[in-house]
Amino acid sequence: MKNKKPSLSFAPYELRTFILPLTIAAVFFMAFIMADGLVWEPVINYPRVIYGAVGIFYILSFDRIVARSSFFRDHYSRINAVLSGIGLGVLLYILPDHLHELFHILTILGIAGVATTSRRSDAYITFLMILLISLPGSIPELTSIEPILEYLMPFIVSAVVIEAIVQIENTTQKHIRRLETINKVSRQIMSSLDTEQTISLLNATMQDALEADTYFIGIVKDNEIHLDLFYDEGEYYHGARVPLDGTLSGWVIINQKELFLPDLSNGIQLEGVRDYVIGRQKTSLSWIGVPLKAHNVSGVLALGSYKPHAFDLADMELLSNLAQHVTLALDNTVRHALVEEEARLDSLTRVYNHGYFLKKLAEQADEAITINTPISLIMLDIDFFKHYNDTYGHLVGDQVLNALCTAIQSHIKQTDTVGRWGGEEFIIALVGASGGQAVQVAKRIGETMSGMYMEDREKNSIPVPTVSQGIAVFPSEADEIYRLIDLADRRLYIAKERGRNQVEPDEDYWKMK
Repeated sequence: MKNKKPSLSFAPYELRTFILPLTIAAVFFMAFIMADGLVWEPVINYPRVIYGAVGIFYILSFDRIVARSSFFRDHYSRINAVLSGIGLGVLLYILPDHLHELFHILTILGIAGVATTSRRSDAYITFLMILLISLPGSIPELTSIEPILEYLMPFIVSAVVIEAIVQIENTTQKHIRRLETINKVSRQIMSSLDTEQTISLLNATMQDALEADTYFIGIVKDNEIHLDLFYDEGEYYHGARVPLDGTLSGWVIINQKELFLPDLSNGIQLEGVRDYVIGRQKTSLSWIGVPLKAHNVSGVLALGSYKPHAFDLADMELLSNLAQHVTLALDNTVRHALVEEEARLDSLTRVYNHGYFLKKLAEQADEAITINTPISLIMLDIDFFKHYNDTYGHLVGDQVLNALCTAIQSHIKQTDTVGRWGGEEFIIALVGASGGQAVQVAKRIGETMSGMYMEDREKNSIPVPTVSQGIAVFPSEADEIYRLIDLADRRLYIAKERGRNQVEPDEDYWKMK
């Protein structure tokens, strides 16, 4: 829900700037009325003197107490509107004919002052009070178009002034809300190191700050734009993608330029860009997009509407400012994810390290219990690896370790997990696989290794080492991950004791299970 706009737009410190010129001018003309009644008349005109003195007192009091206090303005603005209207309305009856221009001037100043310090409705109350009180005294003079226009002129100008001040207030408040939105986004998303949370925070902000039928964040992945956030007329679409080539979003990303299209009623007038409809099967008639570009992020932030001219340049400016913060935030989340990923991986082979593999296996075991599915564990060791290192050197040994990981990953699913247990020993978790299926995977890994071509540092062909493997199944053979690992490890050593280059247990064992 959007924040309710305050009833009185300007803060007290802002009003001091706006109201001071009006106060000075009004006091000057009130003093002039006093002087006219006190000095320039043959006999002192007490009504004018008293009116000027009371007017000066009221204006200064209002300036010092009411206009500079939000409490007084909120509670006494309507009273001030009525009193100002009465005071200015009776002025016409006090002034001599040669000073009627002062009535016009003070009417405009008074209504402008009320419009600045109060609501629009209060300004029009003052407007109507002056009109109703002054009109009966002016009717005898309103005999032709010239005096009618002369009488109405201050009211016409005052109405224009009221609307101008209201528009200034609205524009100012809209700009302030935009700045608050940007600051809010900056504080929230820059403190988040999770990509999904960052996008969720941005989604809440965009709903609160922007009026759009559709909006989305697109990130380039594998030469496509993945819409990590896509909202269209009250509905979210997950997993949506659009091509990089031939789309408005792609144009923004490829050209790294902002795109402001206020009216698409006649179609897209960009070379190489065609209509591409996703979400609701409707074509946007207004569209703006800004690029997201950082070291780890390339994408677009866009708004659309099914009405032409739904956005203005202020919306474009807000979106551009949001994009800058979003880009930095998303880049930070990617950097953080990369750092976390580095902490999970073995530095040489790029498979999970010992500690993270245990954490991952525990998570998989909990899920396996929930959905009643097995996990087969393969403990794998390179045969005679120390001798291999001593003979061909550690650099060649490192190549063998990486080759083994490549062989393993070529035979497992994305849901499976592989880790370096230590040295030349690796561990594989096959989610949903039976013992017999694990044997087949183990054999394919061994066969792939035996078919590899290896060279020493002098580019001479050298033999590829064999691997020994032990298999255990969760939860049928061990219902706790450490017992499962121990069982697989014991079977690995049985395979080594039987002569290495073997899988323990073999297929016959699993057929009898």
